[in-house]
Amino acid sequence: MSGILGKLFGAGAGGKGAGKGPSPQEAIQRLRDTEEMLSKKQEFLEKKIEQELAAARKHGTKNKRAALQALKRKKRYEKQLAQIDGTLSTIEFQREALENANTNTEVLKNMGFAAKAMKAAHDNMDIDKVDELMQDIAEQQELADEISTAISKPVGFGEEFDEDELMAELEELEQEELDKNLLEISGPETVPLPNVPSISIPSKPGKCGSETPGVVTVHAQLTSSSPDLRIPAAGGTDVSHEMAS
Repeated sequence: MSGILGKLFGAGAGGKGAGKGPSPQEAIQRLRDTEEMLSKKQEFLEKKIEQELAAARKHGTKNKRAALQALKRKKRYEKQLAQIDGTLSTIEFQREALENANTNTEVLKNMGFAAKAMKAAHDNMDIDKVDELMQDIAEQQELADEISTAISKPVGFGEEFDEDELMAELEELEQEELDKNLLEISGPETVPLPNVPSISIPSKPGKCGSETPGVVTVHAQLTSSSPDLRIPAAGGTDVSHEMAS
């Protein structure tokens, strides 16, 4: 067994690995090659078992000696197949353990490298100097905020306006503009009609073809105020008055 392991890891006399153990990557690769070889051996044995079983069925009662020999060979192949199964399980377990160990080694190596780099980065750092630097940064930031606040304040006029007063003035301007728009929409003003004189008119008209003095007086006053006004006379005829030129 030790000879097999020696050959597997190259540690034999005069071997390449004499005096120095193999690397984890090399050992893992060799274990994978061994697994592949044993898997091919399994496939070969399975085919041989099927062939011997077919031969035993073929001879049957015709040639019992040949049938028994085929069954014996099948038993030997099955025994070898079981041994290979156990060997493959052991090699697979060993390979997985070696892969995990190799992974842990690489992780620890990288962590140690990072720790050294961090230590080298902190060699020129002093915690007291870091505190002083942070205080200086905070003071400068506070100073910058004060400067920004001072610059943002309006200067030169010093006038403060009442927001309520400005809003009231703005509302008045808006109302004036609204009233102006409404006047433009309503159009020009209508011309007022002439006032009708308050003179009593008889309820009963006179005879046909004659006018009462009250009617004539009203007619004269209306026509004088409105030259183009046409008023029907008592007899049903229109009485018009045109202003002399």
